[in-house]
Amino acid sequence: MQITPITSSSDCARFIKFEWDVYKNDLYWVPPLIGDMKKLLDPSIHPYHKHADSQLFLAMKNGKIIGRIAATVNRLHNEFHNEKAGFFGFFECIDSFPTAQALLNAAETWLKSKGTSVMRGPCNFSTNETCGTLIEGFDSPPVIMMTYNPQYYLRLFEQCGLQKAKDLYAFYVDKTIQPPEKMYRIVERVKTRENITIRHIDMSRFESELRIIREIYNKAWSKNWGFVPMTEEEFTFAAHDLKKIVIPELLLIAEVSGKPAGFSLILPDLNLILKRLNGRLFPFGFLRILFGLKKIKTLRLITLGVVQEYQKRGIDAVLYAETITTGLKLGYESAEMSWVLEDNDVMNRTILSLGSRLYKKYRIYEKNIV
Repeated sequence: MQITPITSSSDCARFIKFEWDVYKNDLYWVPPLIGDMKKLLDPSIHPYHKHADSQLFLAMKNGKIIGRIAATVNRLHNEFHNEKAGFFGFFECIDSFPTAQALLNAAETWLKSKGTSVMRGPCNFSTNETCGTLIEGFDSPPVIMMTYNPQYYLRLFEQCGLQKAKDLYAFYVDKTIQPPEKMYRIVERVKTRENITIRHIDMSRFESELRIIREIYNKAWSKNWGFVPMTEEEFTFAAHDLKKIVIPELLLIAEVSGKPAGFSLILPDLNLILKRLNGRLFPFGFLRILFGLKKIKTLRLITLGVVQEYQKRGIDAVLYAETITTGLKLGYESAEMSWVLEDNDVMNRTILSLGSRLYKKYRIYEKNIV
């Protein structure tokens, strides 16, 4: 077995396509769009790479790929948290301890050469992208922008000496579970008491709305474990990708006395369509997405946050209630709320009070590499 660093676009294409080998018999795996993966991995395209160094590796045996991994040092993360952390991600591997160990050792060695003292992951490449290993909830497919993996990855990571850093929760709710009427009365009182108004994004002022949302995002999550502020370029890059599928009525902005205080973003579960595209938009993928979006009845609440100075005043509950009410009015039938840090007690209690249930768990691992 050899571990080889990727140095060419053809190797990068093989890196991407290896997923198809790992999951060829898995009913729940959703193939990523190959074009999106290429953009994310390409330093000349994706703005993440302007503040990061990364290296991709392949594990080869007898000329065949048997594993892959990426290592990255996010300078923004380390400046923000005042630490020397490195990350691994895009991990895929056959069920082989020696292969997994060799891949993680390659990432660790590379990260050490960059001066890091701890390795965390999987993060693809950061917590602003997909991250975490699924550890509970293997009985259903992932929703949009959530990870999925074979169950044996848990065993491989533990055998390789990785330890739990943090668990991430995903909650499920459907239209048969109505939040208690009492909650809506409380929400109305909170809105009046705090002078809260909720509005949806004005798509005719998309760029100026983006600036407001980015400011809320970077302020609201600044104290969260693992958070990395998004640069304007990163935020704009991501927003213009999501603009194609966003539902304006479900991108909500909360204002207190006219000042931006929080926002929530919920998207249709595009994975229900992507599963049939097998990674390719051409020749008919665009049309399938265009017409298929109207048939999707499942949502994912991707992000909901409140600026620090307005937290613990009930604004999060107001946003959740407005999201549920609007989603039901638009004909949606179920939603995943993810991901939430395991120790974010306020948010977890709020979500559970709406009648949802915890149904999936993800884990980010770490290892000291000094």
